[in-house]
Parts: sequence; C-alpha cells; structure tokens
Amino acid sequence: MVATRPVDFRKGPDALAALVGAEYGGDPYSGVIYVFRAKRSDRIKLVWWDGTGLCQMAN
Repeated sequence: MVATRPVDFRKGPDALAALVGAEYGGDPYSGVIYVFRAKRSDRIKLVWWDGTGLCQMAN
C-alpha cells in the first residue's frame, strides 16, 4: 500500500504503524508492506510486519 500524502521522516516504525491504523484504516500487523514518502519526494520508507516485529527500510 502506498500512502498518498508525505509523512514526517523522523517517525519510527511504531509511529508509522499507528498512522496506518489511524489515517488509512489498515492493519499494520497483517504483513502488507506500507510505503511512505518524504515531503521532498526524494526518499521513501517501507514498513511491514514480519511475524516477529515491525521492520523498516529507508532509502
């Protein structure tokens, strides 16, 4: 799933997972990969649940 609005990139995986539930109505613990972009659109973050914990990858 791709977020349509930019997010604050200082947020960690727990805060982004809370955002998924509150803003997008998704389940951050379902195994779906959520993609967020920075305000300048030059970076992305991926957040997903791997069965043992939240994982995050930033580029």
